[in-house]
Amino acid sequence: MATPKDLPRDIGGFIRDMRRNAKISLRQLADQAGVSNPYLSQVERGLRKPSAEVLQQLASALRVSTPVMYLRAGLLDALDAKEGQGVTAAIAADPDLTVSQKQSLSQIYETFRRENARAAADATAADAADEPEESQTATPKPAKKTAKKAVKKTVAPAAEEENQ
Repeated sequence: MATPKDLPRDIGGFIRDMRRNAKISLRQLADQAGVSNPYLSQVERGLRKPSAEVLQQLASALRVSTPVMYLRAGLLDALDAKEGQGVTAAIAADPDLTVSQKQSLSQIYETFRRENARAAADATAADAADEPEESQTATPKPAKKTAKKAVKKTVAPAAEEENQ
């Protein structure tokens, strides 16, 4: 299995592959990320190295987690990764997954983490209000629905793409 250190540092190629996989033009991605078309073209060809801020904007436009983008660019070392980023690094490094599968798994994982953080915040707020213990441990139904929707939105298109 490839480790994050084995990942290619060609961020331009990674961005180009993600853009093509998303079936959007260079111009569309540049508009969505708030960068110029010529600059993005130079990044994809390896002539320019994007800043962390630009990588974050591109990650958002491509619907990829920012840590995955940073990892591919060599800005994030697996040893320096924050809690939970080992999972996204492992997804990014897995040679048996396609780009769309990696993107889907990363999105699902990030959705679950956000929903768990919200549930924990709700439980903390419930503790402060001295509510009964049952309501503190129950997972809110909206969180489950949101997670299910995220899974359907990310897995169905990826599976459809894989079948084509």
